[in-house]
This record gives sequence, C-alpha cells and structure tokens, in this order.
Amino acid sequence: MNKAQFIAALAPHFNDSKREAAHAVEIVFDTITRTMSKGEDVMINDFGKFKKVDRKARMGRNPFTGETIKIKASKKARFLPAKGLKDVISGERKLGPAPKPEPKPVAKPVAKKAAVKKVAKKKPTAKKKAVKKVAKRKPAAKKKVVKKAAKKR
Repeated sequence: MNKAQFIAALAPHFNDSKREAAHAVEIVFDTITRTMSKGEDVMINDFGKFKKVDRKARMGRNPFTGETIKIKASKKARFLPAKGLKDVISGERKLGPAPKPEPKPVAKPVAKKAAVKKVAKKKPTAKKKAVKKVAKRKPAAKKKVVKKAAKKR
C-alpha cells in the first residue's frame, strides 16, 4: 500500500474527503519526523516504536574491487514493532472487525411552500402586422482546390 492508497482507505472516515484524509496523514508523518529529528522516540502502543539510531564509523569492502573502504558514521531511522503487531502478523492474535466510518449526516428535506401563482390580466392589444425580416445570406465561399504535383523519379 502506498501513500495514495492509504489516503483513499482513510477517506471514508473523513466523510469521503480525500483532502481531509491527506491532511491528517501529512500531520501524522510530519509529527513523527520532527520528533525523531530531535532525537526523541515515538512509541505507539500495540503498533511499534520509531527511533533514531546512531551508527558508528566502520570498515567495509567494495564488492567489485575487494578494496577495503571506510564508511562514515551516520544516523538512521529504525522501527521496532510492538508485541501486539508481531502477534497479529504471525497469526497468534486475530484482529477484530475494522472500524466502520460514521454514517454521513442526512440533511432533513426542507418543506417547500406551494408557490402562489398570480394570474395577470392581459390588456387588450392592438393587432400588429407580423413583419418577417429575412436575413441576407452571404454566398458561400468557394473552396480552393489545390492540386499536388506528383513527383517523378
């Protein structure tokens, strides 16, 4: 599952708003990242622990040439799964039913008042002669026929 699929799976819990689901995901990831960058651990019960790990400088070997090289010290992110997550993955513990999204609030239909039609009295009008105006048509433009000269070899 990638990030877009994750957001799509969360959208029903946000009234089918992918925008709100994406915003929530971004906030969670940003908070975890910022907390880990400070050197603090992020522990989520029954899920796992995100932590920053310092790796020491060490000697390594180039696989192509066999030459020994020095690898610099670095800092890495590490995730340690909690026992609850391990149990679910291994099959020792069954997950309950997935939480269902809350039903959308249904707006009550507003009772429409019957429109009262007023009958307007027509004034007697003098009959006028109907004059039809005929629009002058422009003659259709002739299409020019372009002859292509056949190339001879």
